[in-house]
Formats: sequence, structure tokens, C-alpha cells
Amino acid sequence: MPAAHLLIGPLLRRVVGTRATVWVETSAPAVVTVRTAGGAVGTAPTFSAYDHHYALVVVEGLAPDSATTYEVLIDDEVAWPVAKSGFPPSVIRTRPADDLDRPVRLVFGSCRETTQHATTRRLPPDALDAYARRLMAAPDPADLPDLLVLLGDQVYADVTSPTVRRLLKRRRRRPKGAPADQVVSFDEYTKLYLESWRDPEIRWLFSTVPSVMIFDDHEVIDDWNTSASWRADMREQPWWAERITSGLASYWVYQHLGNLSPDEIAADPVYAKVVAAEDATGVLREFGQRVDTEADLAHDTERWRAVQYQWSYALDLGRTRLVMLDNRCSRVLEPGQRAMLPPGEWSWFLDRAHGVYDHLVVGSSLPWLLPPGIHHVEAWNEKLADSRRRWIGRLSEKLRRGLDLEHWAAFRRSFDALGALFARIGSGTPGGPGERVGAGPAYAPPASISVLSGDVHHSYVARARFDDRSVVTPVHQLTCSPIHNQVPAGMRPLMRLGWSPGPAGATRALARSAGVRRPSLRWKRLAGPYFGNAVATLVHTGRAAEVTIEGTTSDGHLRPVMRQRLADGD
Repeated sequence: MPAAHLLIGPLLRRVVGTRATVWVETSAPAVVTVRTAGGAVGTAPTFSAYDHHYALVVVEGLAPDSATTYEVLIDDEVAWPVAKSGFPPSVIRTRPADDLDRPVRLVFGSCRETTQHATTRRLPPDALDAYARRLMAAPDPADLPDLLVLLGDQVYADVTSPTVRRLLKRRRRRPKGAPADQVVSFDEYTKLYLESWRDPEIRWLFSTVPSVMIFDDHEVIDDWNTSASWRADMREQPWWAERITSGLASYWVYQHLGNLSPDEIAADPVYAKVVAAEDATGVLREFGQRVDTEADLAHDTERWRAVQYQWSYALDLGRTRLVMLDNRCSRVLEPGQRAMLPPGEWSWFLDRAHGVYDHLVVGSSLPWLLPPGIHHVEAWNEKLADSRRRWIGRLSEKLRRGLDLEHWAAFRRSFDALGALFARIGSGTPGGPGERVGAGPAYAPPASISVLSGDVHHSYVARARFDDRSVVTPVHQLTCSPIHNQVPAGMRPLMRLGWSPGPAGATRALARSAGVRRPSLRWKRLAGPYFGNAVATLVHTGRAAEVTIEGTTSDGHLRPVMRQRLADGD
């Protein structure tokens, strides 16, 4: 047995042209090699931080339009595939050289607590486990999705399993006041990923289907960055500094690093420092501290600076453009100036949102379009939170935190801006005020615009309706949540009522009474809500688009619970 072995992985993260990235965690420093049956190979030494060891291997020389098995070697000893596992071989699948005609298939969802045997609650079967088992039962490379898009709460730092709680109980050195059942240190965070990503079916799925991810609040703590006063209160906690530093550093290692293309990895200044250091603990600690501090620059209305490190990213697959947005770390939280993204990052988003493609997909951990009855409550609450009457503001802030009123609707500036952007793109207008777009004639509107989201522990499809009749592109909210969790039964009737005209009208009147203007668009539910564990598949074929959401049965299989045509194509 080699001195080092695989702890987590391999995770096949990005496949770009004839290159792919594979992420692993090993038990000790080592040289990691990924070797395909077709002769493509990549090698990288591990980097070390907090006494943990990681490698991100770039595999070069893959053949276009191929599906090739591969193996992972640790110090020249084969560590993957695992002998006698009974699982199908892991493959790296590339797209054709022209990359235009083959359909694009994106699988997405959010909110996955660790597997059933490790949880205290009896949850419905894990939808991602069920999806993996279905692929394993008939492992045809042609059926593999192009990308797995995970939209937040990949791990729960504040809702831990009995296994992790027992580990925390044995720890003698923890910050003063640290919650006994929540992780705080980087090492404690590693246990969350070890527990979740070593699930056998998930491990195989991650080794075969490329994946990208974005965080939501539970990677750090429930209601992370809900308001400026929330940040101020959390900083009073003696354990918070280590929690936020460790949360951001571990997210960079386990999730964000793999989101980057090989060229982006080579250009990332943090990665350069990490791989150059003999021990990158100090580098990552300083990085986590700095990124959280940089977020305060976005809240400074006098300077309005953009944060220096950006979690949002973009990629193209065929004629589909995916832009993943950070809805948490870089929010502008100053009352009266709230925004989901700081100005500099919003400008970056505008640049990426314009272009030549058939389909625009925006990944947002938080739904842009909520049930209207809930949307108006959030908009009402935000307006009152800015009241000059301090007692009203304090009460509204308390309500904001208690009811989790912190979605796009509670950041009205960003909600309206996103709708206006979609209207301009959907009408073929090259740009709007303050937008930088390339020179040239107006472009043809895309065939579809979709916002992929999670967070709210139920699934639905909604379509936006714009007053501007020149908007010809259909714009949809596609929400799939949870993968493995559940909404309290008492909340389900309220969520259903949120879509009903009566309650929506009443909450709209409530918002109007506080001076909230009518939304710049309307939206209608087309399918759902569904409250079980689910995973969704968005398929683009030419200029046609369709989404299918599948829920788990009691015996751990998947069944379609809604299927919606989004665009018919030319």
C-alpha cells in the first residue's frame, strides 16, 4: 500500500476542449498522476495546508468527441479505480471540436445534507444518490450530462451529523463560545466534505460527471450576510473570526478551485501562492480573513469599491453560456444601497451576459422569482428596514432575520436590474445605461434565458412576463431544492398560498402601503411546487430548451414530477 492514498476524489471538475481538471485530497504529500486509456496524462504534486494535502491535476491531450476511461496514481501506485468496487469505470467525456451541434445537458440542484445513515432526521431518499445509481446501472457515455451544477449548501457547517458532533465533543481546543454542534476550524470543515463526498455513489458520480459549484449560507452559517447589522452582531462572537476564515478558505479549496478552467487556474493569484508555499496554511488563513474584510468595501457607500477576489464565474458549453453568481459573500448591505453584487462585479456580469449564444443560464443560489405572495413580503420588509423611525427599522430587521427575508426580492435594486437586463437581452438590445458591450450591430435575442436556483426547499418552474412587448426570449425561473433535506410540513401550505392570487394581492397591498412600487415585471408559475427531494435536468437542443424535475420515491428511485418546455426552437 502506498504511503499516501486517496481520502476524497477523484472529482472531475472542468472539461475544456481537450483538457480536463481532476481534484483530489490525499492522506499525505504525494505526486498525483491522472492517466487516460487514450494516452492523455496530467501530473501535479500536492499542496499542503492545515495538515491536509490536495492536488488539482490538469490533463492534457484528450481527443475531441470521446469518452475515455482513466486512472489516478499516487506516487506511481494506482489509487483509482478501487479494485473490486463493482462500479463502472470513470470516464472523461469531451465534446466535438466544433462544439455546436450536440445537445447540452445540465443537471442541477441544491441543499444536500449528508447521507441518510449519518443524519438525526429521517429524510426522504437522497436525489443525487438516486441519480448516480441510475447512471451506474446503464453507464452509456452518451447519456452522461455535460455538467453537474450544485447551487449551494453542499455541506452544512451549522447542521452537523451525529458523527461530526461526536468528533467536536472530543476536541479540547475550540474558540471560546463556539457552538458545540457546529464546525469552526478548517480541520473540522474537512470532516464535512469527507463525510459527504465519500458516499460511494456520489464519489463515482463526481469522478465521471464534471461539476461546478457555488456556496449559499450553510457553507458558513444560516443567514450569512443577511444584513449589515447581522455582520456587526456576528463579529461580536469570539469564535466568528475563525469560523468565517475557515469557511471561506475551505470553500476555496474544496469547491471554488475546481470551478476554474485550466487557464483561469494558471492566472489565479491565490493558487500561485498556495502551490509555491511549503505549507499554505498561512496563505489560506490570510486569504480567508482578507476576503471577508474586502466584503466590507462593498458596503461602504462612499467608496463603492468592488471586492478584490471574485467568486462568480462563467463558462460556455456549445451554444449555452452559464454565469454563476455569488449571492452571499460580496453583497452590498448598507441600508438604502443593498445589492446582491458590488458594482465592479455587476459590471463583470453585464459583460458576460452579453454575447453570441443560443441560451443564457444564470446560476443563483437564491431564486430570483419567488412565489409572489412571499416576494411582496420581502420587498415590504426591506422598505421598512430603511425607515427613519428606528423602532420600525429594528423590528423589521428582527423580522428579516427570523423569517429569512433575504432573497432577490429583499435586494430590490438588484431584482429590478436583473429583470431589466433580461428584458434588454431578450429584445436584442445591445446594452443599457452603464453597460459595456462590444462594438457591432444588435444581436439576435437568445432562444431562452433561465435562472437556476435552490435554497427554498421546494421545486417549481415560473415564467417572467415583461411589459415591453419587444422581449421575445422566454425567461424562466427554474428552482430545484432540496437534493437531500426537507421543508417543515407546516411551511408547505404557506408556500403554496404564496402562488395564489388572493394572498399575493394582499401582500402586494401591504408592500404598496409602505411605498414599494409595483415590480417591473410579472411572473406566473408553470409547474410545481414539489416538496420532495429532487434533481433537475435542463436540456438545450439547438434553440429548443426543456427542463425535467425528478423526485425520489420511497425506495430511492427517481420519477418525473414536472416537465416543462421552455423554448420550441426555430
